[in-house]
Amino acid sequence: MHVRLATAEDLESISDVARETWHDTYDELEPETIDWAIDEWYGEEAIPLEAPGTVVLVVELEEEGERGDSQTVEDANDGTELENAGHEAEEEAADDIVGFAQAIVHGDTADVLRLYVHPDYQGRGIGTTLHERLRIQLEAYDIERIQLIDFAFNDEGRGFYESLGFEQTGEGEVEIDGEFYPELVYTLEV
Repeated sequence: MHVRLATAEDLESISDVARETWHDTYDELEPETIDWAIDEWYGEEAIPLEAPGTVVLVVELEEEGERGDSQTVEDANDGTELENAGHEAEEEAADDIVGFAQAIVHGDTADVLRLYVHPDYQGRGIGTTLHERLRIQLEAYDIERIQLIDFAFNDEGRGFYESLGFEQTGEGEVEIDGEFYPELVYTLEV
């Protein structure tokens, strides 16, 4: 597998991973609600790849032993090579994308808006690797903390975030298609 910056060609695959993950993870939501949220929140305008302070990464599977010009997880030491790799990979097929993350930086805080791994590939360390690569990219902005928000009923997600060092620091709610759902805020001091 390797992690690289997302390109416009990846947006459909990103949406597909999100849809599969939401349907697999969020039993508390009706399928129609999930589809509405994905259609509204995962279009081109919702994931601005070139916006200042925005980092969007994807994880791709590779054939065993395959290495292209993109930064691979195994030899990644800092975000510099990864920064350049996304543009070189622009023409790669997006069909092998199994995970993605999106974050925005504002001041000394980075908000992780999305961090998903396709259900068929969870439990293999992909999410942890994706978080580590995202954190390296975000630290280049001289942040002091990383925050994320997830549904309060996502117990599996809570365990994952806590394993990465996040602590619950707040509560809130989100409106999806006219319904309100409880959320929890997690923070990681860096």
